[in-house]
Amino acid sequence: MPTALNSRGGLVEAPQSPRGRIFTEFVLDFLAYLELERGLSRNTLDAYRNDLSQFGQYLTNHDLDVLKVTHSQLASFVSTLSDGDRDRPGVSGATVARKVACLRSFYRHLRREELLAHDPTADLRSPKKSRKLPQVLNRPEVTALLMQPSGTEPQALRDRALLELMYACGLRASEAIGLEVSDVDLEIGVLKTRGKGNKERIVPVGRQAVSAVAVYLQRGRPQLVGLKVQSHLFVNLRGSGLTRQGLYKIIQGHARSAGLEDKMSPHTLRHTFATHLLAGGCDLRAVQEMLGHADIATTQIYTHLSAERLKDVYFKAHPRASGSG
Repeated sequence: MPTALNSRGGLVEAPQSPRGRIFTEFVLDFLAYLELERGLSRNTLDAYRNDLSQFGQYLTNHDLDVLKVTHSQLASFVSTLSDGDRDRPGVSGATVARKVACLRSFYRHLRREELLAHDPTADLRSPKKSRKLPQVLNRPEVTALLMQPSGTEPQALRDRALLELMYACGLRASEAIGLEVSDVDLEIGVLKTRGKGNKERIVPVGRQAVSAVAVYLQRGRPQLVGLKVQSHLFVNLRGSGLTRQGLYKIIQGHARSAGLEDKMSPHTLRHTFATHLLAGGCDLRAVQEMLGHADIATTQIYTHLSAERLKDVYFKAHPRASGSG
């Protein structure tokens, strides 16, 4: 039975029109290429699937052929994403930019497969994204957060090791839960992690994080795992690998106890890691490598954060900065 993508990215019975069936086949082939040849994560594949499902609905509503759609028709689709319509509110510039990037990648794939003579997305523009600086913690706030998991219970030892390691190494949530015991070398103080596109990188681990992980491995993890054969470093109370949702609950619970709930997400520790390194004089290229950014422009946002912090310190500390001296 032919299949298609519903609004949630699931497979349902395909539209009966030949166009609908062809579009679905193209999408499935494209997603297979992204997964098998480019090694993109499941979350990225889900996002592409949902974006193309929305595009497919637009093609159906306007009786358009995916292989004959024009630049102006695509620009009209992008406009509806920004402005919305009576059935769907508009989305942020960042979300539109992601959807446009998805369309470009999709049509480049169709060109590679020699299904198109011309790429209609070649000159397709995304709306300018407003640069929103990520939220970071100051040093006292980091200290308050890291002090929350107290005691010697296995769960507390795990949480302390998890928070220390995420802040020490700037790990993404997916990277933290994907760590295996063999990925961490406590003797030389480094860990190996796999980021976006399954790219591997080596990151130094500070003394505090090394100590917290060592205690967790000696006194906490064995009690949580029991007799199970488990390779993941961080596990839940049943001894299975920690999930993304489990990690979120851990971070939010301790953030709430520290009075930081409104300032915290799993990425906050990653942002804070980068900002504190740059504020301390670390080289931008080194921070890029430790974060696993393919483009240094992505890392440069943290130089803006550091500059803002320096300005705050300056205006508070300099006797002639406020104009009242």
